[in-house]
Amino acid sequence: MNSSDYSMYFSAKTMMGPNSARILEELFTKYPLHLTEKDEVLDLGCGTGLTSLIIAKETGAKVYANDLWIRAEDNAKRFEQWGVGEQIIPIHEDANKLSFNQKRFDALVSIDSYHYFAGKINFFENKILPFLKNKSVVLIGIPGIKNEYSGRSEELLSEWLGDEAYMFKSIRQWKKIIGNSDRIETIKVWEMDCFNIAWKEWFATNHEYANGDKKYFEAIIKPYTCFIGVYIAIK
Repeated sequence: MNSSDYSMYFSAKTMMGPNSARILEELFTKYPLHLTEKDEVLDLGCGTGLTSLIIAKETGAKVYANDLWIRAEDNAKRFEQWGVGEQIIPIHEDANKLSFNQKRFDALVSIDSYHYFAGKINFFENKILPFLKNKSVVLIGIPGIKNEYSGRSEELLSEWLGDEAYMFKSIRQWKKIIGNSDRIETIKVWEMDCFNIAWKEWFATNHEYANGDKKYFEAIIKPYTCFIGVYIAIK
């Protein structure tokens, strides 16, 4: 995958934070999804559907684009405009109350959203694993706090994030939170390399929220935070 192939879709209308395409690109580069048109992927917390578009184009699989904040009708219009309306199914559900059949998905992808709803121990085992087939793959990219500042997110990030600062956790914390279910074959958690370019492209949109983030970048965001990549192989 080359995220530059999708640069025409990068805008204030499609981006809701640091460029999700760059985060997805790093995940796909390290752990490519080898899927076909018969496979199904859940894009959990898809936002305006930019990641869903890329997953569909790169894998050929059918994508279920789920988000709680963006209406399914709005995403459906975008998918039709982008020419992938038949390949991507927009969904509007709470990640805590997903209504899919068990063991449905061949892969799950979640970019810049998992930290909002999954920061509790047992969430992955109870709320995510039931929907994953045997031999499926999970790819997650989320903002977090650097390991050396583990447990200090509220102290260090509150000026920027307010009462959402607690959501930023370290690599060590996320590995513990995801847990060690007997269905997990492999789990890899790492600090991602795409931090600077993803933030740079977010600032370039001149979005109101991007301009707000920019004020904190040098003093708070850059020294204390990172993007965390998660790869999970299911038995």
